[in-house]
Amino acid sequence: MISNTTETQVSAPKKQKKLKPARKQVKPGEVEKKEAPQTGKEYNIWYNKWAGGDREDSYSNKVKSQTRCNIKRDSGLTRANTTGVKYCCLFFARGCCPYGWECEYLHMLPDPSTALPDTSKDCFARDKFADYRDDMGGVGSFQRQNRTLYIGRIKETGTGVETEEVVRRHFKEWGEIEKIRVLQYRSVAFVTYVSEFNAQFAKEAMACQSLDNDEILNVRWATEDPNPVSKVEEKRRLEEIGREAIQARMDPRIVDAVRALRALEDGDILDEGVEEVQEEGDGEPQAKKRRLDIEGAPDTQLEREQGHEEEEQSPQPTGLLSADTLESLKYFAEIQKRNGLGGKVVRAVPAPKPPSDGLGLADYGSDED
Repeated sequence: MISNTTETQVSAPKKQKKLKPARKQVKPGEVEKKEAPQTGKEYNIWYNKWAGGDREDSYSNKVKSQTRCNIKRDSGLTRANTTGVKYCCLFFARGCCPYGWECEYLHMLPDPSTALPDTSKDCFARDKFADYRDDMGGVGSFQRQNRTLYIGRIKETGTGVETEEVVRRHFKEWGEIEKIRVLQYRSVAFVTYVSEFNAQFAKEAMACQSLDNDEILNVRWATEDPNPVSKVEEKRRLEEIGREAIQARMDPRIVDAVRALRALEDGDILDEGVEEVQEEGDGEPQAKKRRLDIEGAPDTQLEREQGHEEEEQSPQPTGLLSADTLESLKYFAEIQKRNGLGGKVVRAVPAPKPPSDGLGLADYGSDED
């Protein structure tokens, strides 16, 4: 009897393609450096333009970028991969690095899981500032983590959904996108990346670039979202990132010791199987705990209440003797009664007052004067 058996062929996992040496994006001297046309009397170094030159026609003063980065074609190994430099090449992001594999910076997208040596610098090793520029351009601020880019001057040729697809197709090359919001009929879109490093890279890569309609994009940092729901979500996300970073750097033995110390302070001790949880009726996991057996400790709710009432009825301190002193005298009197010395009266003699350097509240105007 012959049985037909189907053989399933398991495809071998694809091997990751090794990076080749980075190519030179342009030849030395190929890119023409065009200076901003003089349209004013004063040149602003901070904004890299002439003061008052873009008030009449801001679009005509923008020059389209001559180069554009292509991640699949331009990414490769450089000297930074051997020297340990973790910063990306700014000219590589703009598509005009003439050094290629001889460059001292990385020619690849920034890795979100890699922490930079200095948090006050961006992924291109440029120093951040305390506040943003008035036009929300430049490097950015180190006081706020910004992952959202403002994209202006978009030529809309369809609906908002079609415009969003065009924006996503051009901006997803620079990293994982969290969300995109398009303001239809206003030629504006907001792109939020998962990592701030990818947003920094995309801002430089798409500055003065075009989408599908030969426009010149205006890419800036987005201002803070006034939506209270977004503020709460961002705060929760930052707290979660901070909690994970702290837990990753802490020694697990220290965490267990702190947990055991808190359990002892609460009167509980964690069992060995503290990782195991038991499901109760409401489905919430509860850690197994064992109550410490302390002599004389009230075990029932009634005994706890009686002990609380006795504490409330304890004598309050009167005169020179405190409540603890009176309780001690009663204890010694009870011992004397048991030893047959009940006839004698025990009087409490107050302790002598310590000598004071000056006049205190009790010495001033006393009967001894």
